[in-house]
Amino acid sequence: MTRLAPGRTVRRDAGLYGYERALERRGLHPVAGVDEAGRGACAGPLVAAAVVLERPVPGLADSKLLSPKRREECFGLIHERAVDVSVVIVSPQECDRAGLHKANIAALRRALWKLQVRPGYVLTDGFPVDGLGVPGLAVWKGDRVAASIAAASVVAKVTRDRLMADLHERHPEYDFATHKGYNTSAHQAALVEHGPCAEHRFRYVNVRTVMEERQR
Repeated sequence: MTRLAPGRTVRRDAGLYGYERALERRGLHPVAGVDEAGRGACAGPLVAAAVVLERPVPGLADSKLLSPKRREECFGLIHERAVDVSVVIVSPQECDRAGLHKANIAALRRALWKLQVRPGYVLTDGFPVDGLGVPGLAVWKGDRVAASIAAASVVAKVTRDRLMADLHERHPEYDFATHKGYNTSAHQAALVEHGPCAEHRFRYVNVRTVMEERQR
């Protein structure tokens, strides 16, 4: 990943679209943002998304700062206003096989490769992603300061929440629709009572511990 050239840094008060505007002025266009949802969950898929925005999205922000209703609204607006959107879904089994970080990086890379529009520059949230074939920048808390990353965070989050709601229908005993696979006290209690299912990530200590205790 590369850095912006000296004298081309983005001002803190540049707003959510500051990175995209600065890169466009340098001819590094279009800009793609990538992010994932479900990294910290102990059940359910990991979802990565890549977005190339064409027009501003009213009310866009980091998905974690938006209400479920507002995320759904932004999700629709992103698909209307983006040049391109792609999504990659990684199963719990793939996360276990590769390890979460490797699976995460691979998913972000695959989401970018799935774009029909080749980006001139890539913004990633938090940590760099290699092997993209185009220059890019890892932005600390990027989903709060870069519009394309924020859009990717919304797409990934809404997509994953819908998948978890579907899993809830198949496994209502875990209440996936409420906690979305994260390790809440209610989820852990259900995990202890019912044991893990195929949608859990067995590399996670809390899941592995319950499984081992049930096998004794």
